[in-house]
Amino acid sequence: MSAAEAGGVFRRARGRTLDAFPSEKEREWKGPFYFIQGADPQFGLMKAWSTGNCDSGGDEWGQEIRLTEQAVQAVNKLKPRPRFFVLCGDLIHAMPGVTAVFSGHYHRNAGGTYQNLDMVVSSAIGCQLGQDTHGLRVVVVTAEKIVHRYYSLDELSEKGIEDDLMGLMKEK
Repeated sequence: MSAAEAGGVFRRARGRTLDAFPSEKEREWKGPFYFIQGADPQFGLMKAWSTGNCDSGGDEWGQEIRLTEQAVQAVNKLKPRPRFFVLCGDLIHAMPGVTAVFSGHYHRNAGGTYQNLDMVVSSAIGCQLGQDTHGLRVVVVTAEKIVHRYYSLDELSEKGIEDDLMGLMKEK
């Protein structure tokens, strides 16, 4: 049963297919339609610009949340309803307390630091473009710090998470 049939609000892609558009129903052109494209809610930017502190002033998101809610309400009132909604661009400008951003898509481990923000790129589960093994990154978050380690799939399934990382998760 699809998410739509189950009454779910969000549609999810599975097996490289979005069940919102089943191929049996969408195979042939059935006439014009429209979709909505939104861009750059960029939570935190409005306060940062208003205070003139674009490097660290984006710790409040109230204005952007109100505008995003207004956008959703406006789209929900449209008749006929759009086929889908696409959100592009910058989702956030700043997130209070963020010290690391984790990503992938480079198909190898990489990273760097800029103004006390760590950029951590994890290698792929699938196709490798470098010398890294197929794997996963374990990220432990405590009130004091973020510690992360990349594990090969074999290493993680055979040995599990190392004791020092597990020890960080014990409540004090």
